[in-house]
Amino acid sequence: MSEMSGSSNDTSPTEREPRLKKILFRCWHRGMKEMDLLLGGFAEAEIDRLTEEELRELEHLLTANDQDLYAWMTGRKPLPQEWDGPLYRRIIAYHKIAGPAGNV
Repeated sequence: MSEMSGSSNDTSPTEREPRLKKILFRCWHRGMKEMDLLLGGFAEAEIDRLTEEELRELEHLLTANDQDLYAWMTGRKPLPQEWDGPLYRRIIAYHKIAGPAGNV
């Protein structure tokens, strides 16, 4: 997490850094290895570019049950509307382009 860019950030870089580290940790320590790869891989690559709104959406996704989130992300279950958002779609698109974690 070197460069803190991203539009619409409400916090200063010094306030943002601990939050990003906490989110990144939570993305990599989900409890399901598949979700570690899906969320952690995305967050590792993109977290520095996320806006405040996108960070809030990611934090909301982190409250979802791993089994449900995995089923939605792999298309095994339809995604409930309350979980659908631009960042969710960005995560899915990232894995379609990035490779192996998208095929978990």
